[in-house]
Amino acid sequence: MLMRALVTGATGFVGSGLVDRLDADGVAVRGALRSEVAAAGSFEPVMVGSIDGATDWGDALAGMEAVVHLAARVHVLDEPGTDPLEAFRRVNVEGTLRLARQAAEAKVRRFVFVSSIGVNGNETVRPLTEGDPPSPQEPYAVSKREAEDGLRGLAAETGMELVIIRPPLVYGPGAPGNFGSLLRWVHKGVPLPLGAATQNRRSLVALDNLVDLIVTCLEHPAAAGETFLVADGEDVSTAGLLRKVGDALERPARLVPVPVWMLRAGAAALGKGEMARRLLGSLQVDASKAREVLGWVPPVSLDEGLRRAVAPLRR
Repeated sequence: MLMRALVTGATGFVGSGLVDRLDADGVAVRGALRSEVAAAGSFEPVMVGSIDGATDWGDALAGMEAVVHLAARVHVLDEPGTDPLEAFRRVNVEGTLRLARQAAEAKVRRFVFVSSIGVNGNETVRPLTEGDPPSPQEPYAVSKREAEDGLRGLAAETGMELVIIRPPLVYGPGAPGNFGSLLRWVHKGVPLPLGAATQNRRSLVALDNLVDLIVTCLEHPAAAGETFLVADGEDVSTAGLLRKVGDALERPARLVPVPVWMLRAGAAALGKGEMARRLLGSLQVDASKAREVLGWVPPVSLDEGLRRAVAPLRR
């Protein structure tokens, strides 16, 4: 059984959930931190500073059997730089490959890289699979794909076992971003103009499901060298999701049936076309490979995942 693991991004949304699970499973966890923070969690904190191609991971990697790399530069609203792709590459490509190279030198057995479904694309007409050609559309996703390519080359060179996981939107208690905003709006009874968004289909993954797959990939011998898409297994329209959120909160979602074409046009006029695509478009994931190769089944249903996600609001 795995006994020692380094988790980067250990205080983040996914990292916190993973650390709690690993601790419950009896794994000694070391968390790599970029700054002095209150490290609430059952892990040994190690400061590594900023993440780029010059980061020294030596102290963090000493004695570790496995690494889960969650830390990344994520989507930035109102990007201040003139070259956002370069900023993403500095952290997500150069920083990742620096960590992996030093992990291989430290004799780490397995490296789990949490990537993004954006590597496959950001809109679908049919569910995506691991066999689909990459089609990243945004700088963040481009940097994740480049990191994946670099990691595969390094794994082939060094023999370190690599596992790549590409999640879609991850939700759970304290979820950041648009999903957290939607939860709060439904909880407050804010009318939302999404009642007509019934034809799109989106895959999501509950935090507990993603954590469970990561833990499985740390141990399962068949995971080595593989890439896995992950999802709850129940796709839902935007309107359907909001109604399920209302059910979980035990208060109805107030949905106004504004035509989808009108929402898209209004969003485009306001420079919010990307937000409209995320709310109104389809992004479906076929996660059957994890079931077939690893025997993995999501332990939490969409409805149960949403109940857990809204629990802090209900309290």
